[in-house]
Amino acid sequence: MPRPRLTEARAPLTRSVPVVNQHGEAETISIPAERPLTVYVDKRELVTLMTLGARPEWLVLGYLRNQRLVQSIDEVESVTVDWEVGSAAVKTHKGIDRIEERTSRRVVTTGCGQGSVFGGLMEEVDSLRLPEARLAQAQLYAIVNAIRLQESTYKSAGSVHGCALFQGEEMLLFIEDVGRHNAVDTIAGWMWLRESDQPAAATPDQPLVFYTTGRLTSEMVIKAAQMGVAIVVSRSGTTQMGYEIAERVGLCTVGRATGRHFICYTAAQRLVLQPELAGQRLRSAS
Repeated sequence: MPRPRLTEARAPLTRSVPVVNQHGEAETISIPAERPLTVYVDKRELVTLMTLGARPEWLVLGYLRNQRLVQSIDEVESVTVDWEVGSAAVKTHKGIDRIEERTSRRVVTTGCGQGSVFGGLMEEVDSLRLPEARLAQAQLYAIVNAIRLQESTYKSAGSVHGCALFQGEEMLLFIEDVGRHNAVDTIAGWMWLRESDQPAAATPDQPLVFYTTGRLTSEMVIKAAQMGVAIVVSRSGTTQMGYEIAERVGLCTVGRATGRHFICYTAAQRLVLQPELAGQRLRSAS
């Protein structure tokens, strides 16, 4: 599968600003550097995403993939990001069929950092097929602990969401952005590029696991399923529609995952429970 040409645009993830604290003292802190990125597909304006801009090319590819506007990465010739004008220009080989019709119907979402999603996603839920996957409780705890120890923009500046992709308990990629939808789209774009270079090596006992600091809404569940991920873990909880769609496609949703605590909402058969581990202490940062 040919790989699209990508720029490697970079931008600072944080900005230092002067503040006054509760003691009336002046100090300098870091805040996330949110910026707009307007996406053009074959010179047609598509959407403006508010983003940190850590990996904008991956974000754009993942957005196109998760909106099902592009079915295969070999349809994309190039993605060119220019931060001076805040734009991402996507060039496809043959154009996107019926793009006006397919982007005309929008559904307002609960996400932050991305205001809408194209309405056709819900219509394709029943076509999704997830791989066999089993995650041991020990692996789940290792994932939660890896996130706890991960150096992040959130720790230094706050106000961002983090998402990660694991294979078993091994972290493959960690991404932060102002909205969890941007973070998951960036991971989806990275997965697409990775799949073009080498087949996925996940196995039932070492499955791909998606982690997010945000809640598991309907769109987050659908995006995970579209990425071929059968297990998602959240520091937060789930919504009614997220729960119902996860049940419908057989996706395992684990929420309130902090320390040794968690709640499995759906597809508990994908978890290999080890309740004797629940009382053990976490590993230290050392």
